[in-house]
Amino acid sequence: MGRLWAKGALSTFLLASPAFTMVLGLLVGAYRIPVADVVGVVAAEAAERLSSILGFSFSSSYPSVYETILLRIRLPRVLLAMAVGSALAVSGAVLQAVFRNPLVDSYILGISSGAAFGVSLAVGVFSVAEATPFAFVFSLLAVLLTCSLARVGGRVSPISLVLAGIIVNAFFSSFTSLLKFLMEHEKLASVVYWLMGSFANADWHSVEVALPLASAGCLLVYLMRWQLNVLSLGEEARALGVEPGRLRLAMIAVVSLVTSSSVSFCGVIGWVGLMIPHMVRMAFGPDHRLLIPVSTAVGASFMTLADTLARSLASYEIPVGVLTTLLGVPFFAYLLRKTGGGWYAEG
Repeated sequence: MGRLWAKGALSTFLLASPAFTMVLGLLVGAYRIPVADVVGVVAAEAAERLSSILGFSFSSSYPSVYETILLRIRLPRVLLAMAVGSALAVSGAVLQAVFRNPLVDSYILGISSGAAFGVSLAVGVFSVAEATPFAFVFSLLAVLLTCSLARVGGRVSPISLVLAGIIVNAFFSSFTSLLKFLMEHEKLASVVYWLMGSFANADWHSVEVALPLASAGCLLVYLMRWQLNVLSLGEEARALGVEPGRLRLAMIAVVSLVTSSSVSFCGVIGWVGLMIPHMVRMAFGPDHRLLIPVSTAVGASFMTLADTLARSLASYEIPVGVLTTLLGVPFFAYLLRKTGGGWYAEG
């Protein structure tokens, strides 16, 4: 009984954690703003937007510098970090269920590198302003290549899937490097920094694109959470009304879409989809009815905290992708040692 209560309390805290990390992300910065003013400015902006919709007049009395820093710089950045963190965490949980392998996520399977190549192609060669469609096409191509390479004798083993992901990662990374070599010098610097993963260029346009896509993807996965549980049964899932092949394709498409939108605006941020779902699974078990919503919340909180650290640890901003990699690589090594290369049955 006590253990059940503790799990309920922990899950409630984790589900509410994005609200606290959001306030923290708005507080931390070179310019200090009191907590009461942070909450007041954000609440006043929400009230002003709501009043304009309802036809009322409302105005706030906070200093303009507060509004500029919070509403134009920090708030878009925090919202984008939360959207990306949720999308990557849920993507990892979905891929681990689809392939029945805890050693995979969108980064390891080459989805992120495919999306990065698509964005580099769009920006560096075609000078396209909206690179998300390019990222989506190449991320989908990357995961299909990974699945094709990993299938040996009609089966996909956990180890072959990871090895195929490494091959596809190297393939698209090499082409991205070639594009960087051929790029004009003005574009090269921005692309190189972007590839490291950063929210420094976050604005309301990126939030308006990434947040709805991430929210829709997470909601769709949440609505299909019971089917992900059934998917763990393999081909026996058909007896319960679930077509494994179609469900896998649908989930892969959703993961590719939300990952490509994330990469389009913040670059490659790896290992989040590996770490977050597995830590949640260790605490609450493999039931996707709880795994998906908690991973969504923890992913948002983790990414907000990581970005806050990235811009406050030193006098200069550290790319957040560097921090997640520093955390993710030892975690992957630990996971590999613990599972011995496979957690679920081969499928």
